Amino acid sequence: MPGLPGEVRCGLKKVLLQFLANSVGICAIRLLQSGLRQARKVIFMIDEWDLTATNLHRISKRRYEVAVLPISAIEAHNRHLPEGQDYRHTTCVARTACKAAWDRCQSVICLPTIPYGVDCNLMAYPLTIHVSQATLDAMVRDIVVSLRKHGIRKVLILNGHGGNEFMPLIRQLQTEVDTNVFLCNWWRVGMDKYGDIFECRDDHAGEMETSVAMALYPELIEPGVAGDGGVRPFRFEAVRQGWVLTSRDFAKINDHCASGDPSKASADKGRRFLELVCGRIEDFLVELAEARIDDKFPHEP
Repeated sequence: MPGLPGEVRCGLKKVLLQFLANSVGICAIRLLQSGLRQARKVIFMIDEWDLTATNLHRISKRRYEVAVLPISAIEAHNRHLPEGQDYRHTTCVARTACKAAWDRCQSVICLPTIPYGVDCNLMAYPLTIHVSQATLDAMVRDIVVSLRKHGIRKVLILNGHGGNEFMPLIRQLQTEVDTNVFLCNWWRVGMDKYGDIFECRDDHAGEMETSVAMALYPELIEPGVAGDGGVRPFRFEAVRQGWVLTSRDFAKINDHCASGDPSKASADKGRRFLELVCGRIEDFLVELAEARIDDKFPHEP
């Protein structure tokens, strides 16, 4: 602005700055309004079966009959599967079954997965996280009591880790709390069809778990590093036959924390097994939600 007096240039500069500030403010308001309009559109996508996604407004209008509590573990699964294998597949099974059940009865709520489990016999492997059964039981008890306070008297513990043992707690709760607690070890749901899908029986990071991982999160499977899953047997025949039991220290059975051969795994096998398992759990949740609690529940009248 050459040729203009200094005071005029100064005044024009102030006006220009004020104009820019107002323009920015208007743009910000318009962006906020646009964001609110988008939010109003998105709100109808809220999953009311997911406790972490729904809200007080919606919960207040619902009567939930069944709560699903997934519990898992963080531990090594051979060399090729993620440490969060149990957490990931248990969460997937819980969410899939709850969503499908909700579509049929609209009275099931899925709680967040407890990620940690009893892993004292896997602590030789780095970054395994162990919590005691007593710690898990205390947390589950508090959750069940909280749910009862909110009127939910039917709870399914969806367990995804073989080291977690909840039946003693459930027996105790049965006598202390006016709530019916059920336990489902999800990998056992399809055991009657196991041989129709998989070639080999295993119980940790073998064909079944690797197939499930291939179906759900193939990008997390490390190629070319898996051990064969062969285990050192117990020296006692009674233990090998199963009529005497003990615990396994996984560091003593092999060097890669596995029990089962993953080499025959496939994504198709994983999808077939998950579809079977999730469908059966879905059916149970709907049946449980629709069942009336009477003085003989959960037995026949």
